[in-house]
Amino acid sequence: MTLDAEDKLDTVPRSLRTLLILEEVARVGVPMTPTEINRSIGLPKQTLHRMFSVLEEEGFLQREFDGRAFSPGPRLRAMSIGIMSSVRARASRLAVMNALSSKIGETINLVVPDRLYMIYLDRVETNWPLRIQLPIGTQVPFHCTASGKLYLSTLPSYRLMPIINAGGFKKMAKRTITAPKKLAAEISRIREVGFSQDNEEFIDGMVAIATPVRDVNERMVASLALHAPTPRMSIDQALTHIQDLRAAADELTSILAEEQKRTC
Repeated sequence: MTLDAEDKLDTVPRSLRTLLILEEVARVGVPMTPTEINRSIGLPKQTLHRMFSVLEEEGFLQREFDGRAFSPGPRLRAMSIGIMSSVRARASRLAVMNALSSKIGETINLVVPDRLYMIYLDRVETNWPLRIQLPIGTQVPFHCTASGKLYLSTLPSYRLMPIINAGGFKKMAKRTITAPKKLAAEISRIREVGFSQDNEEFIDGMVAIATPVRDVNERMVASLALHAPTPRMSIDQALTHIQDLRAAADELTSILAEEQKRTC
């Protein structure tokens, strides 16, 4: 909902104004200042800043390090994950993931980004007795997982490079990339090919590949990934399934688009 004139504000309940702010923050997908957000809402300046202060204090918004812009806070991010886990949407997602897991014969995961890590939102386990346990809710690093590196590849350079240059990447397995320059090169390669891989970088003896699931604005909202133990699947074998993974990710993108249309 967009308000073009201040005289329309009286028609909008005060409680709804808060939701309009959160809706606009979610829609733009990048940190923005209250003034930038207000171009689409049209609240009085004093009211706007008071509401931003309350939303920040309560954890729905989070101030960026520049002190001016805001992005979703922990409570808003938790809400988004809860919405994506709704029963109706989840049933459709799991149908797609089950079909993919049956075709490939390995575990399939749906992973979403948070500020500091990736979170496993959904999974379909392989039937093999030898499996790698990463249950729903598991938090994994960006720098050494297929889903995490894929997410990093979607960030604009001005947001990616501070992460890369900060370094301090923990060595999780024998092939973990910890050198900033090597990680930057890996992210650049992922941008070119449109998918990511983990060749025993997170866990010794495990490989994974991931491809993006996008929203109606073409932004990555999750990654669809498969992982498998190396005694059963090499990274080269995993890569032969990338087209199947992409096709399933496209189905999930379509499901998400339909859900978004229903809620508009």
